[in-house]
Amino acid sequence: MFEWILDPYSLPFWILVFSIIAIIIAIIFRPLSTYMKFVYPNAKFEAIGNPFLTEKEVNHLLENKELGLFKEMLNTSKDYKVAGEDIISLQNSLEDQFIQTIEMMRRDSPKKLNAFYDTYLEKIDIIIIRNKMKTILLGTQKNIDIEKTNLPHTQELLRKLSNATKETLPQILESYGFEKDLIEAIVTEPLDLLAVDTALDKHAIKNLTQVKVPYKCEHAKQRFVHRMTDIMTIKQILRAKQLGYDSLTCKKLFLGVGAEIAQWRFQEMTETEQIADVISALDGTSYFPVLNDALRVYTTEGSIQVFENALDRYFLKIIRDVSLENYITLGPTLRFLVSKEFEIQNLKVIAKGISDQLPADFTKQFIIMEAG
Repeated sequence: MFEWILDPYSLPFWILVFSIIAIIIAIIFRPLSTYMKFVYPNAKFEAIGNPFLTEKEVNHLLENKELGLFKEMLNTSKDYKVAGEDIISLQNSLEDQFIQTIEMMRRDSPKKLNAFYDTYLEKIDIIIIRNKMKTILLGTQKNIDIEKTNLPHTQELLRKLSNATKETLPQILESYGFEKDLIEAIVTEPLDLLAVDTALDKHAIKNLTQVKVPYKCEHAKQRFVHRMTDIMTIKQILRAKQLGYDSLTCKKLFLGVGAEIAQWRFQEMTETEQIADVISALDGTSYFPVLNDALRVYTTEGSIQVFENALDRYFLKIIRDVSLENYITLGPTLRFLVSKEFEIQNLKVIAKGISDQLPADFTKQFIIMEAG
């Protein structure tokens, strides 16, 4: 039988040959097709760049003494067109600029990234959902601008929440796919807003972890999500210790296993008493030298902001590394997206500093720039 199949003069032989060739072509073409779809968007994003993460450009903006001059200088950039005559409208315009950037990225990216962009926008929308939930849970009255949200299903949820009570809130949230730990945090007495915030953060992380991305892009996405999880967790523990929270309360802040923060290490961090001890518990991770260097400044200034700035700068470095390692797929896209979010935050800080007539050196303390 095998001799018949391997006979070059028989039909089965040529069927086998062409089948093998087709399989080889499919194996080669699948990743190649993914690479080709990222050539244009990655080149475009790198050409635009993120100038306002560099010291030179940041210093130029800090020289402005009036919001009008700041806006005029900013709008000379090829990637910005902001409006507004006062600080609130200007900052809102900057936030809108970020959303417009995401939509521009969506148009230029492979269609299989649509779900990822939706999930990223949902992460932003959760801030508004969080604020609306708290007005319901605390019984306060506060108008929420539904149109400020980015996704139709978020707007639909907020419309339902506009008439919700503390009793009906769990059922509404459950119908929209929120997890059991958020529902439990809402119904548990006394109300623990810290548990609510943590559950919402975990929801955003879970969605980013599970969202599908194109072939050969999963590794880059997971590296981004795991590092983001680590850094959010470290920040929360540092803030909690600064505020004097006990270990039991701190244990509620676990957002999930990240790149280097396993649950056992998180437990060690929660059982410390001082900020310096939290940092010591990170010895052996890549975060330790970053935070240990910042500890010297913290000892002098006593502000937790120095640690958050150090972690944010390190996060930008990590994203740059992810970009280089995944240069022909999702890497440059991730770098541009994350860097743009930091860039927008920098611009909002600079605008606020100019509006309040703060010294440039003071404002600069709150700005995150890429190293080197």
